[in-house]
Amino acid sequence: MTVAEEAEKYGLHRVGARPSLVDYLKQTWNRRTFIYELAKARLQSQNERNRLGMVWVVLKPTFNAIMYGFVFGILQGGSRGVDFPVFVVIGVFLFEFFTSSMSGGAKSITGNTALVQSLAFPRLGLPVAQVTQGILTLVPMLAVMFLYALILGTSPKWTWFVIIPLMLLFSVFNMGIALICARVTVHIRDFTNIIPLISRILFYTSGVLFSVDRILNKWPWMVTAFDYHPLYQTLQIARAMIMDHAVYEPRAWLVVGIWAFATLGFGLIYFWKAEERYGREN
Repeated sequence: MTVAEEAEKYGLHRVGARPSLVDYLKQTWNRRTFIYELAKARLQSQNERNRLGMVWVVLKPTFNAIMYGFVFGILQGGSRGVDFPVFVVIGVFLFEFFTSSMSGGAKSITGNTALVQSLAFPRLGLPVAQVTQGILTLVPMLAVMFLYALILGTSPKWTWFVIIPLMLLFSVFNMGIALICARVTVHIRDFTNIIPLISRILFYTSGVLFSVDRILNKWPWMVTAFDYHPLYQTLQIARAMIMDHAVYEPRAWLVVGIWAFATLGFGLIYFWKAEERYGREN
């Protein structure tokens, strides 16, 4: 009888063995308090050394919106459209949430090697905590984003509340991205150096600073391709719900929903498959 057969006979299991996906999710859910407290503690420690503290949560995207809005407003000239300042604020603020989820998720395992190697817990909790931290950051950002919209002349309306289900879908999508990046970085440490480049490319190609219909109207096939772009469609819905003169295709909800749950499903399985390898990589 082999050692494995002997162990199975007496109900013994290998230390650190990967549980089934269902058990894995149950174990993660049972540690939801730890995940939330970890996210909250990191958010506080991230800004406590700065004199302005948590104010930087909204100052950073504000400065980015001013800088990019000024530069791209001049470059686009008359094609920038109506309510361009609000257009840019919404794009920059929401894209900030995506960027923090992607970059934070990429470092969630490799940046916590001591924790991963010293404690037994589902490693899924680390990227989840990272996205949770992003959600905690997003809440005050949304409040300031709506304030800027009012200051810039946008009329308040009931559709503003639609931002809640939209951000839930966006969080699901970002969670999937964070899980994928977390595992990739474990296998390829240099991937963290590529993340900023990927982020910049997505920033300039997701309609954060320009209207696809106006800028790319000479290339209809490119406009059609953006109909299936999850980040672009998320921004389109948000702008239509907040701005006075923005519109969107109702099917955008379907596109965002499919991308969100497909990305989360793939990311979850992809991350879970390598559970036994986390903390053991050289």
